[in-house]
Amino acid sequence: MTEFPNPDKIYPDENVKSIVFLKNVVTKPNIEVGIYTYFSDREPTKFEDHVTHHYDFINDKLIIGKFCSIGENIEIIMNGANHLMKGMTSYPFYIMGHNWSNHLPTFDDLPIKGDTIIENDVWIGQNVTILPGVHIENGAIIGANSVVASDIPAYSIVAGNPAKKIRKRFPDAIIERLQKLAWWDKDITWITKNIDNLMTANVIESKIDELI
Repeated sequence: MTEFPNPDKIYPDENVKSIVFLKNVVTKPNIEVGIYTYFSDREPTKFEDHVTHHYDFINDKLIIGKFCSIGENIEIIMNGANHLMKGMTSYPFYIMGHNWSNHLPTFDDLPIKGDTIIENDVWIGQNVTILPGVHIENGAIIGANSVVASDIPAYSIVAGNPAKKIRKRFPDAIIERLQKLAWWDKDITWITKNIDNLMTANVIESKIDELI
C-alpha cells in the first residue's frame, strides 16, 4: 500500500466514487485547482456544472487552493450573472437577440467584481452558494446552506444568508503562526508524517513553532 493517495488520480479511493480530487476533473482553463482539494457529490466529476455564468469573454477566474474540502451541491456564481445597475433598469436587453443585441454595454460598464478566490484548507459545507468576486482565505469554514456574498477572513467560521462570522477558529496569535506554517505548501512526505499533529494536536503556539 502506498504511503499517500496519488494526487493525479480522479478518485482518492477507487472504491468511493462520490469523492474526486477536483483538479483532475476540471477541464476549463479559467478554473484553477490545487492538489488534494476534493469535491464530494452525487456526480462529482461534473463539478463544472456547479460553476455558473462563467463566460470566456469576461475573463474572470475561479481559483481554488490546496487541500480544500467542498461539499455536495455547491454553486459558485461567476461575474456573468451580474446585471447592470447604474441605469434606470437592470434588464439585460443585449442578451435577448435581434436588434437589442446591438446595445451591448462596454466592458467597463459591466459590474465585474474580479476573480473568485478560495485559498487553502477551506471547508465548504453542502448547498453553499458563493457569489462573484468573493475571496475566502486560508482555513475558513463555511456552514451548510450559506450564501457567501463578501470576503471571509482566514480561519473564520461563517454561516447563514448572507454568511456572517460566527467566530474565529483560533486567537490571532495562533492564526498568524498557522499562516506562517502554511502546512499545505509542505512536501507530501512531511504532511504524511505530521497528519496526527495537523488533525488532533493541541493548537498552541509552542506546538506550531515546532513545526514551522
